Amino acid sequence: MLGYITVRREELKVREFDTYRSFYCGVCRDLKKSCGELSRLTLTYDMTFLAILLTSLYDEKSIRELKACLFHPGQKMPDIRNRYTKYAADMSLLMVYQNLLDDWKDDRSQKSLAASRLLHQAYKKVSAQYPRQVRSLRKYLKDLHSIEEEKSSDLDLAAGKTGEFFRQVFLYDENDIWSRDLGETGFFLGKFIYLMDAYEDTEEDQKSGNYNPFLSYRDRDDYEYFAKEVLTMAAAGAANAFERLPIVDNVEILRNIIYSGIWKKYLDIQSKRKV
Repeated sequence: MLGYITVRREELKVREFDTYRSFYCGVCRDLKKSCGELSRLTLTYDMTFLAILLTSLYDEKSIRELKACLFHPGQKMPDIRNRYTKYAADMSLLMVYQNLLDDWKDDRSQKSLAASRLLHQAYKKVSAQYPRQVRSLRKYLKDLHSIEEEKSSDLDLAAGKTGEFFRQVFLYDENDIWSRDLGETGFFLGKFIYLMDAYEDTEEDQKSGNYNPFLSYRDRDDYEYFAKEVLTMAAAGAANAFERLPIVDNVEILRNIIYSGIWKKYLDIQSKRKV
């Protein structure tokens, strides 16, 4: 369900994309430093956005380095690292680990079980540092299971639970002066992520019988219009909260993601379904 909060590369200036990629590499290297090589496989675009958002909001000073990269042999890649890239790396690990366990419980996926075991020690190390976020994640997954068992047609129910979890993730410091607007940005992006994931999976879930709240609306004559309006409202909520934050540095990169990048998957889905 992760990976939707990404950049639209073709709409960025070269230096802006270089900065974005440097943050991405920074989160990746913080994963390796904190939890070892395997943990880098948990890296997500969503948490790269969070690293840039927090760094820019709090005007955090960063370490910038050129280092050799396992995934780009023979080439040194620039990175940007600070306390917020580390936080984003830690959140990425927490979410991916719990999702792997969830896949094991739901589908008895041996692949997910094996991956979760490989990440277990790294998860233990990281989870001890963030009790609030871990409690929120566990509660979210428990609530989501209940909603799936009830097969509720309420689009806001599961999406809202996802939003509440992302609110906690976006709050690096819940007592900070900007916590309300940061939390709302995370809340609406969380809703958008859930809804986009459900929208993408409607055809597959209809065949498999898996829970998907959009399935209750598939027979509407205006289904596609309705689905886009639901997604647009969540995206607009995130944009409104984001614009209240006093961000100057990297604001064009963040706006690219908020207003354009998050719609990449939707456009891909539309293109495939028209074919």
